[in-house]
Amino acid sequence: MNQMTTRAAAGALMSSEQAEAIRGALKSSLYPGASDASIDMVLSYCQAAGLDPMTKPVHIVPMKVKIGENPDGTAVNGMRDVVMPGIGLYRINASRTGQYAGCSEPEFGPTCTMESVRDVWSDGPNGRRQKTQKAIQLHYPEWCRVTVRKLLGNQVVEFSAKEYWLENYASKSDGSPNAMWEKRAFGQLAKCAEAQALRKAFPEAVGSQPTAEEMEGKDIIDGETVRADRRTSTAGAITRQQPPEPEDTPERTKLYISLKDFADQGTEEYAGAWSRLTKEQRQMIGNAGHETLKGIAERASATDVEDGDQQQAADEEVPL
Repeated sequence: MNQMTTRAAAGALMSSEQAEAIRGALKSSLYPGASDASIDMVLSYCQAAGLDPMTKPVHIVPMKVKIGENPDGTAVNGMRDVVMPGIGLYRINASRTGQYAGCSEPEFGPTCTMESVRDVWSDGPNGRRQKTQKAIQLHYPEWCRVTVRKLLGNQVVEFSAKEYWLENYASKSDGSPNAMWEKRAFGQLAKCAEAQALRKAFPEAVGSQPTAEEMEGKDIIDGETVRADRRTSTAGAITRQQPPEPEDTPERTKLYISLKDFADQGTEEYAGAWSRLTKEQRQMIGNAGHETLKGIAERASATDVEDGDQQQAADEEVPL
């Protein structure tokens, strides 16, 4: 057993036995499924920062990073666990300064609509579970603004941050939002806006490292944070204050999935399929659905040009 010490919330050093007990609790309860190496990173991070690991101040986020180069100079990417602070740690560090005076309620911009596809698992005819796709309409805020208040002498100074949903949401490999951002479209963006406002107000206390909520679904290449190119697949899916899209019916879902098969083959195939639809079928798909499928087709064509490799997304859901 490796000799290890850590600190409790009160600052007292723990014995190696206590540290191993904490390790077991982290692996079984707070970070289920995490590897020993990732748990070690969490403990090292908390020990260096004087944090109590049992309060889960940090998250383990799978990220795509550059791990080498091919002989032709192209990047070799791989998935790696990265320890990142959560929004809760930002709040703790801001509170410790004694200057934190709270923050405003999130202010949201216009509600937009995105056509997306949800994976649905059901029992197949052979008794095995099979996956099907269901077309859905996702409603999300265009932007969110949060204001953090800081005491400077006898004055309260406000620091505001405005974040856009399309620049922050975490996506799956097909460009659609992952489960957390689909379920909490407003709440997740509010966390990102609050984190940015806290960085503005307390740069020394919270530092410049992004939170796990902000970094989910992004890649790290050569130490720089970049947004995966999968975002382009849904950029055309935005409608702002438009009339309601057609209702999701079995006929519409079947037609949408059929069109998506053509879109996955590229713009030429999708354009041909769309041109063969009747007026009623086009109305059934709706403008947002058509724009989403066009985006998927454009991405498929671009991917074919770039060796046909699709970038993988980190699907880990960041806990609340």
